[in-house]
Amino acid sequence: MFKNTHSSYGLVTIVLHWLMALIVIGLFGLGLYMVELTYYDSWYRGSMDLHKSIGITLAALLIFRLAWRVMGTQPKPVEGSSKVVNKVAHFAHLFIYMLLIGIVISGYLISTADGRAIEVFTLFSIPAIDLSVENQADIAGKVHYWAACSLIGLVTLHALGALKHHFIDKDKTLIRMIKPLKGD
Repeated sequence: MFKNTHSSYGLVTIVLHWLMALIVIGLFGLGLYMVELTYYDSWYRGSMDLHKSIGITLAALLIFRLAWRVMGTQPKPVEGSSKVVNKVAHFAHLFIYMLLIGIVISGYLISTADGRAIEVFTLFSIPAIDLSVENQADIAGKVHYWAACSLIGLVTLHALGALKHHFIDKDKTLIRMIKPLKGD
């Protein structure tokens, strides 16, 4: 089952969810590591190139995921779940997407502030857009940092909510995001 149904997430959504989760957590860790490096550290340039390349990969996955979400079916909330909790979860998901978009855009603006393209795994380049914004890298850097920290905080709450559904509510909310369920 590749596509979502009214009762379950499909394999495409599940793989995208977990792959993007791993990438986001990895990029956050790499980003924290990078800011501690000095210009003379041997991994200074390599860590930035890797962060940018993986960030562009995340951007591509995000675009695909948003398109997949808009064009596909979304599972209904599990039976018996609170309408208030469902609304909070819906807005949390929207905020996660907004933070991801903000992180990708601000990362692009940091990386291209000097007018150079972004090399993606030395396979191709993403060209810079000449915006000529004063202190572009600094402003975008602050947005990038705080959006990433906010995202990690929200993702932590998201994970805790999923665990609450599984261990306290004993419903299928978490299971639906681990494997496709038969139903409709």
